[in-house]
Amino acid sequence: MKKYILSLPVLLIVIALSGCGVAVVEDGQAGVKADFGKIQDQPLETGWHWYLPLFTWIEIWNVKTQEIKETAAVPSSEGLISALDVSVLFNTPKDRVVHVRKTIGSTFAETVLEPYVRESIRNVVSGYPVKALYSNEGRHEIGKKILDFLKSKLEDRGIMIQDVLLRDVRLPAAFSQSIEAKLKTEQEALQKEFELQKAKKDAEIAVARAEGAAKSNLIIASSITENYLRYRWVETLQNAEKQVVYVPTEANLPIMEASRWKAFDEKK
Repeated sequence: MKKYILSLPVLLIVIALSGCGVAVVEDGQAGVKADFGKIQDQPLETGWHWYLPLFTWIEIWNVKTQEIKETAAVPSSEGLISALDVSVLFNTPKDRVVHVRKTIGSTFAETVLEPYVRESIRNVVSGYPVKALYSNEGRHEIGKKILDFLKSKLEDRGIMIQDVLLRDVRLPAAFSQSIEAKLKTEQEALQKEFELQKAKKDAEIAVARAEGAAKSNLIIASSITENYLRYRWVETLQNAEKQVVYVPTEANLPIMEASRWKAFDEKK
């Protein structure tokens, strides 16, 4: 008995002529199949799947992480309008794609995801003052509340919300100018405080030096007695070559003659 092995191109030609279709489900994808209009309860796994287009259709669904971007102009609790750029990361798990297809449809992103994202941004941001959008802590809290809102609305419907990112916040012009003025004033105040502290420290250093000099003078003055001066004179006399000494009667302290007198005596 002879065995015939058909090459892949020949096999595809045979399938095409027979009216069969083929759907390829790759990694990160899932297939939704319907026979005679009835969607099967189990998604198609990765691989090749044959079907008859006349009776069956297959949709390929992306189950990887996806991003939806939204830009919204929202009022703060004071009524000031700010613009937010928000990214929402989501996916439809493989075991939920059939449920989403049956209950929402293949256009679930436009049907439910985008409206809920817009609603969450308006509802959450409107409860915060505009200064909350300016701080990192405020933006983090707003992003978390939007995330919680979307999870509560969409996860039971088969759409998994992974994260919410506030990419950019554009504050009202008047508020931005007031923030710049406030920061400038704070910087000037800090500079003046620094100069004041420096002046106080310089004054403390000057006082400490003056006190040290005064104490030093008191110590020196208290140590200069008549006996000390006599000792210093005797010590100097021993180290000098003086021949004539005058002893004034008023101060009662010996005074050596100037050296020029010594030179005069040597010439004599």
